[in-house]
Amino acid sequence: MTNFTAKAETVIDSPVAKVWQAIVDPVMVKQYLFGTDMKVSAWEVGGKISYSGSWEGKPYEDKGTILEIIPEKKLVSTSWSSASGTEDKPENYMKVTYELIPEGDGTKMMITQENAPTQESADHSAANWESVLEAMKKLVENN
Repeated sequence: MTNFTAKAETVIDSPVAKVWQAIVDPVMVKQYLFGTDMKVSAWEVGGKISYSGSWEGKPYEDKGTILEIIPEKKLVSTSWSSASGTEDKPENYMKVTYELIPEGDGTKMMITQENAPTQESADHSAANWESVLEAMKKLVENN
């Protein structure tokens, strides 16, 4: 199976701690991630994470497991979406990595999503992540 990857990055003019908060705070996530409700069983390896909501009138749930977490540096989780049209089984899960790197007074934020089924799917995901990062940047910089 071919593994296509989506990548997006931006520099947010805020310290790493503030950007990290935007990743782990459900109230903030809802504001920049298309109105999504995030739930986490525990912020630790093995913790379950889910994002649910409605997109174009259809309910969805994205879910996964935290694989790696280094506060204010990195969050890696698996991700499967009910909207993907694929079966809920391990080979259909993607891996999503959030990385934060201090850059001057700001933070370089990078998102990588691995295991997209097609290049078209990866390109679509990259465009979505770009818009998510833009919304996150506005939220964090204005709070």
